[in-house]
This record gives sequence, C-alpha cells and structure tokens, in this order.
Amino acid sequence: MPITAEQQLFSRAGAPRVGVVGAGGLGVHHVRILRDLCGERFAGFVDENPGRASQVASQYQVTAYPSLDRLLDEVDALSIVVPTTAHHAVASAALARGKHVFVEKPFTVTLAEADELLAMARDAGVILQVGHVERFNRAVRAAMPYVDGPRFIESDRLAPFNPRGSDVAVVLDLMIHDLDLVHTLVGSPVADVQAMGIPVLTPQLDIANARLTFANGAVANITASRVSRERLRKLRIFQRSGYLSLDLAAGTGEFFRLRGDFDPMQLARAPRALEEFVERVVLAAPEGEPLVLELSQFIGAVMGRNPVAVTGEEGRDALEAALRIVGAIERAHAVMKAGEGQGPGAAGA
Repeated sequence: MPITAEQQLFSRAGAPRVGVVGAGGLGVHHVRILRDLCGERFAGFVDENPGRASQVASQYQVTAYPSLDRLLDEVDALSIVVPTTAHHAVASAALARGKHVFVEKPFTVTLAEADELLAMARDAGVILQVGHVERFNRAVRAAMPYVDGPRFIESDRLAPFNPRGSDVAVVLDLMIHDLDLVHTLVGSPVADVQAMGIPVLTPQLDIANARLTFANGAVANITASRVSRERLRKLRIFQRSGYLSLDLAAGTGEFFRLRGDFDPMQLARAPRALEEFVERVVLAAPEGEPLVLELSQFIGAVMGRNPVAVTGEEGRDALEAALRIVGAIERAHAVMKAGEGQGPGAAGA
C-alpha cells in the first residue's frame, strides 16, 4: 500500500521515534509497516528469540536491539506485540519511562492489570492505544455512516486452528474482535451475558457462543470458533432503518434500507415485491490495509493530529466483556457437571 502524504509526516524530523517489541507472526508486520511509515524515525525492534531477531533484522534492514531497556532508550513510542501474558510487564516498563504505548489485543490478562496500565498512562500523560484492528476493516468503515441504533447484531467468526493465540480461550483470541465492534456499534454497556463453549483441540475454549443484552435493550449473538474447516467473518446488523450485511473477510457489505415513503401496513394487505419497499445500497470505503491505518492513527495521536482510535478504556471494556463470557461458560460447565452427578445411580455411588 502506498504511503500517503499524511503518513509521510511520520518520517520527518520531529516525528516520534518508534519501536516494536515482538517480531513473531503479527509483530513482523508491525516492524514492516512502521519501518515504511516512519523511515529513519523507526528505531528498530526487540525479540527474545535471537535467531528470529537476526532474520527479521536482515530481511527488513532494521536494527534489532539486545534488550527492552536498550530499545526504550531510543524511542518515544512503542508497539507491543508479545503474548498476552507479557503485555502488562512490557507496557508498564514503557509507561514508567514516559513512552507512548500501542498494545495488541487483548489488552491484558486481568482487569487489575488493565487498570494499573490505565493509571500509569494517565499519570505519565501519554497515549495508550489498544489494537482492535477490525475497526479499520473496509466493510466496517463503509458501514459506520449508516449505523443508527442497532437492535440486534449477529456475528460469526470461524477459522482453522492456528497455534498462535491458542494459549488463551477463543473468546480472548478471536471473539474479542467482535466484542469491541459490537460495543462500538451499540454504544451502551453490557447488562447481561449468557454463554456456552467447549475445548476441542486445546485445554482452552476453542468454540464459544455468547448472547449479550445491552442496557439499551439491544441484543448481540456472537459465535467464534478456531476449529472450523473454513474461514468466515460475517457481521449482520438489524435496525429500524434496515439491515446491514458485512463480510469482514472480503471487506464488502450491503445495506438493505427501508424506503422512506413505504407504509408497512401495505404488507398486511397483500404480498409486495421486495424492491417496492427496500433499496439495496452497496457499501464502499477507501482501500487501505487495516493495520497500516491503525498504526497511522496511533502515530497521529502521539503527534496530536488525531484522537486515539481505540483508547485503553475501550480496550478494557472489550476485555471485561470477554472475561464475563468466559466466567459465564465456566459457571454453565459447573452446573452441567453437578447435574451429571445427580443422574441415575448417583445416590448409591
């Protein structure tokens, strides 16, 4: 993707010096993109695997630092792309030194860790952004101008198994993308959670379904699986003005909008052709690699050119919803297990 004139500002003198922690499957793309965006203002990266660090440094002609402390000596802002269990340790080290921080989702392992990082960022007066990249999906960007008070949302995210991310439940690995999107679309706190899921290939939950009821009455039904034969990322949004269907994998979408001059009572009198009361709007937004747009927003926020795209507080909200779902599933499993113990023959066991 060509670098825009706006993004070229990130490579000029006075722009922040930026680095990356973690150069694995996702982190290497952060290295690639930030090198292209920032030019000489990209300081380099650090990775705990010396072989991987050497490979990435050679491939992208960038500096691999021997330690996090050495990298922090050289940067104003940091992109953190390490396993979730290390987010708090790395981010707190950066925030303690007054560095702006971008941290991939999920924000942290626990809400206590998230709250501590939020407090550190406030005290240091620095930017803290959480990486919910689906907000920059072309279909989502195209749909947002048409979203108006969703009442029901259905989300399906299915993927073949990938060891990366399998150290946490699929709720925290995949579903959390949709939790952030749904919360953004509805704009109301979660009031109630019902959920079920099971492990299949790992000790963690590999398939999960959640039904969220929001304080404003909206409902979302969300399914995530990492043991699917196919890839599927669909989002359907129902509201009074019509129905939006988004294919997040393809970055496309349609809005089936009710015509403003149509009287719904006509449907009660006689069948009518769909075209008489619904118009189809093909959704479109400018092309753009979502991760490029996301990291550009982060650097722009550090420079004071735009607001933070996904604040730490919003990252915490998504984490809280995910943890509530995991908790609901664990409670449902406990009830099922207790019920099994009350089955035939249990009394004489």
